[in-house]
Amino acid sequence: MFDLHRLRLLRELSHRGTLASVAAALSYSPSTVSQQLSILESEVGVPLLEQVGRRVRLTAQARILVEHTGAVLDRLETAAAEIARSLEDLTGTLRVAIFQTAALTLLPEALSALRTAHPELRVEVTQAEPEVALPGLLAHDVDLVLAEEYPGHPQPRGAEVERVELRRDTVLLARAPGAKRVRSLSRLAGLPWVMEPRGTASRSWAMALCRDAGFEPDVPFETDDLLVQAQLVARGHAVALLPELFTANAAPELALHPIPGGGHARTLFTATRPGMGEHPAVHAFRAALAENQP
Repeated sequence: MFDLHRLRLLRELSHRGTLASVAAALSYSPSTVSQQLSILESEVGVPLLEQVGRRVRLTAQARILVEHTGAVLDRLETAAAEIARSLEDLTGTLRVAIFQTAALTLLPEALSALRTAHPELRVEVTQAEPEVALPGLLAHDVDLVLAEEYPGHPQPRGAEVERVELRRDTVLLARAPGAKRVRSLSRLAGLPWVMEPRGTASRSWAMALCRDAGFEPDVPFETDDLLVQAQLVARGHAVALLPELFTANAAPELALHPIPGGGHARTLFTATRPGMGEHPAVHAFRAALAENQP
């Protein structure tokens, strides 16, 4: 029988990529992780890791073990959910990763509702963009992710993630106060823009939108903080594409217009691992989000 703790270390390595990152995430030393994986190799009887330069990678046999370990962990999370459902009071800790707009607008009311309905439930929240939060979900860093998805830039939809759509959120063209509505995005080709950093889904979507309108946007300002974006727009330093959920609750006075062409919206959704999907804490958090939207 293989040791589950060591199997989890192997699975962590498959998600995090290096012994050092596994050690940092689990508060071990790299040598301890390496030693435990060496013992696992002895238990299995075949090599599980192979050296590639300064890094290690999993062998084909190790990947088989990782796949089955994931199934075992899913069953254990399902068992934990069933135990929680058997209790009268909802207790324990739910770890949530959430992106900025939702943290500013949806989270406070949801937490207030949960505190009233389930005072013994502890909710721990980390702000993280989907590009970081969803891999963290698979690595068991968090139990639930509230994420966003832009048109044409879908987030991963593998069997390891269970998604529930929360709402559609229209994205608006934000300009300095008093700016007039334009019929074509190309009319703004000569203006400076503020966008999220390269590599984010929102940045890729915004760049594609401008290119489809026939121009390459000038982006002197990069920030993933929408509050900063809104201030730059309000002072006349830039043009931005801001979600309606944010502008309705956390932005200064701006000239807000539909993006020419219409129908531009992002999708907000929650994601869990399959084993956590039926946990009462997950149900309670999803219900609080759905019932306390502005």
